[in-house]
Amino acid sequence: MYEALYRKWRPRTFDDVVGQELITTTLKNQVSAQKTGHAYLFTGSRGTGKTTCARILAKAVNCEHTDGGNPCLECDICNDAENFALSDIIEIDAASNTSVNDMRDLRDGAVYTPERCKFKVYIIDEVHMLSASAFNALLKIMEEPPDYVKFILATTEIHKVPETIVSRCQRYDFKRIPAEKISERLLMIAQSEGIKIDRDATELIAHISEGGMRDAISLLDQCSAVSGEITKQVVSGVAGIADRTYIFDLIDAFFSKNTTKALEITDSLNSSSKDMQRLCSELVAQLRNIMLLKTSPNVTSVNCMPDEKQRLSELAQKVSLSEIISEMSALQECSDRMTKAIDRKTEFEMCVVQISRIKLSDASGLDNTEIYDKIKELEQSFSSQINNVYSRIDSMPKTIVQQVPVTETQKLSELPQPEKVIDIPAVRPKKKTSVLVENWTVICDEILKSQPGIGRFFMNTTANVDNDTIYVTTSPDSKVFIEQLFKRDERAKADITSIIEENIGHKVRLVLRDASEIEAGMSPISSIISEFSGKVTFDNH
Repeated sequence: MYEALYRKWRPRTFDDVVGQELITTTLKNQVSAQKTGHAYLFTGSRGTGKTTCARILAKAVNCEHTDGGNPCLECDICNDAENFALSDIIEIDAASNTSVNDMRDLRDGAVYTPERCKFKVYIIDEVHMLSASAFNALLKIMEEPPDYVKFILATTEIHKVPETIVSRCQRYDFKRIPAEKISERLLMIAQSEGIKIDRDATELIAHISEGGMRDAISLLDQCSAVSGEITKQVVSGVAGIADRTYIFDLIDAFFSKNTTKALEITDSLNSSSKDMQRLCSELVAQLRNIMLLKTSPNVTSVNCMPDEKQRLSELAQKVSLSEIISEMSALQECSDRMTKAIDRKTEFEMCVVQISRIKLSDASGLDNTEIYDKIKELEQSFSSQINNVYSRIDSMPKTIVQQVPVTETQKLSELPQPEKVIDIPAVRPKKKTSVLVENWTVICDEILKSQPGIGRFFMNTTANVDNDTIYVTTSPDSKVFIEQLFKRDERAKADITSIIEENIGHKVRLVLRDASEIEAGMSPISSIISEFSGKVTFDNH
């Protein structure tokens, strides 16, 4: 009978587990020293080895002849455990045994001593699926278990597990397996199974699996049934990513604000039965890569295929960091809404139109096109009014005298009197009190030591103090980052302001300025505000 590859090649000892060396080494040392705990909690994404390590640990603590912390795989205990014929190792699927009665049955059974083994081991998979009452029932036995009972809990959603349970377990976080190690493992399995596959294909499988070894081996198994020789093209076809260029074409349409092209690509993908929510995830993943390359071109944490990095770098040069972040936020919000949406395609199309209109966005990812159009309209209106003011001032005489002939006999009192002089307040520019902060470099160093995450964005900036306000002039991208970080962590802003106040000697209000806007000149609105402090009135006669 054919056995699936992921089951056939499931690790049988700790040494066989790939990508979790720190965890396996710790568990082996505990087994060797006979210092295993009574409760373990394994957490991490799917396919990273949680259940596998739980089974290996259950065998190891009961093995008659352990080998450096590994089960020997030769004794009767190991053989029966391998065949799931050992009654003292109980596996429970919490997804289908969620009720309090199931945990009560477990609690009642735990009081009986093991039949053949040293320890009775309960492996509870997907433990986060238990109900609140079931967790309470489980907690009761986990608080004071018998000496011969051990619990191994596994979950992909640790945040759903009560802290009362977590605090009574030794917690181990299983990380995603690096693509390089997955690729090497696939090559070894393919060679053992007589499957022809090239390295490009294994790298693509490793990339698609997103750090899950089980998913990678399952995809390899699928591909082997399609063709006798597995290539990159075969993997792409089986995985449903026959043309990954659609991702880059769609992102390029976003960056160029080509709504029509973006909607056409969306319609084509929908016709090919592409899942819109998965499409959002793929776009966010690639935008993340672009963001990292935009921030630091030499960053090593970019998760993409080797041949994709060049195009990602080219896309990173086309758009600002603020727009990348705005588009990622919009896509993530769209993905969240899709869980409740009636029509996912329509929801995604709404997001496409929104993204294609983004010109400059704040951290919320909202489209501000209409707002900026209104601001421009107001600027033009104010500019027109001010020009009208100046023209009326220039054309209007200080005094208006009626020119009539004057005879010698005419009395001075009979002469026409001049009309009322129009009193126009003097227009004076506001006095500028801005002073450059000379020790700003020293202040930035202190900020960097206190707040490393935010402080690096203050480097290469300048600062001016104007009375009780300090204006920090920075780049557009840095300004966006700092504003976002301040919104998330108000305490960080308070700490930075406190450092500035200590060096300046008085309280100040921190204001960020965009260097590019200052270099381009002040807007009409800014000019009006800075030049005029009163109102100009006219006597209309």
